[in-house]
Amino acid sequence: MINNIFPKSLLSMIAAGALLMSASAFATNPPADPPPGGDSPYARGPDPTVSFLEASSGPYSTRTSRVSGLVSGFGGGTIHYPTGVEGTMAAIVVIPGFVSAESSIDWWGPKLASHGFVVMTIDTNTGFDQPPSRARQINNALDYLVSQNSSRTSPVRGMIDTDRLGVIGWSMGGGGTLRVASEGRIKAAIPLAPWDTVSTYAGRSQAPTLIFACQADIIAPVAAHASPFYNRLPNGIEKAFVEINNGTHYCANGGGLNNDVLSRFGVSWMKRFLDEDTRYSQFLCGPNHTSDRNISEYRGNCPY
Repeated sequence: MINNIFPKSLLSMIAAGALLMSASAFATNPPADPPPGGDSPYARGPDPTVSFLEASSGPYSTRTSRVSGLVSGFGGGTIHYPTGVEGTMAAIVVIPGFVSAESSIDWWGPKLASHGFVVMTIDTNTGFDQPPSRARQINNALDYLVSQNSSRTSPVRGMIDTDRLGVIGWSMGGGGTLRVASEGRIKAAIPLAPWDTVSTYAGRSQAPTLIFACQADIIAPVAAHASPFYNRLPNGIEKAFVEINNGTHYCANGGGLNNDVLSRFGVSWMKRFLDEDTRYSQFLCGPNHTSDRNISEYRGNCPY
């Protein structure tokens, strides 16, 4: 037997040496890095930084495809999608507000598409449609995007993960967004200066919800709309409230002075909750947000 040849003390020395060699090898050959975004299978793109998020566009080039105004259920629009991206992507519908056209919110289309989302900015059937109608049109637009994923003639065929849907809505479109968020269909919502006559739908939200409020808003005053909507959001969902300093009702539409804040929070919110990419949590939870002079108030229930 081995123990008859080697004394126990020598065996112990050999075992200790083997352990040291193993530890040294482990140190020089560490385990492979975890996938980007932690355990998320949907994460893509480089590690984000503030400058990366605030850049005019993300890492992907984008293309567009027009949707006819004759389509049933909403007023047509534009599909924005990235190129050179492998795998399926989350899809987002963006809807405007009262007496406003797609052009009022179209900044969000290429912005989000350049970060790896399929985005449809839409028009409504009429400019006078109220939040209940806008909620129905959001759902119709989501249905349309889902159908395009399997359409032979669609430029986004096979690109959409139909289980990962999000919505952004401005003003009455924000009211419609909160209503859709209460239905359990979507995984992320961003109401922009939301307006609605009731706040009960916010209390039923089942989707992580980021509300952008505009401090100087006289059309949808924060105290009557965005603030009570946020307060009614369930504590059981991820939620945040970002009030833009001296912002008018148009403060969160994009394409203006607030692009940095909108990009930093808006892209991060969709990345975190549609792509489940935890790399973006640091921009939602970590910083002292009100130290940014463009933000007059921040609320949230971090950590995410």
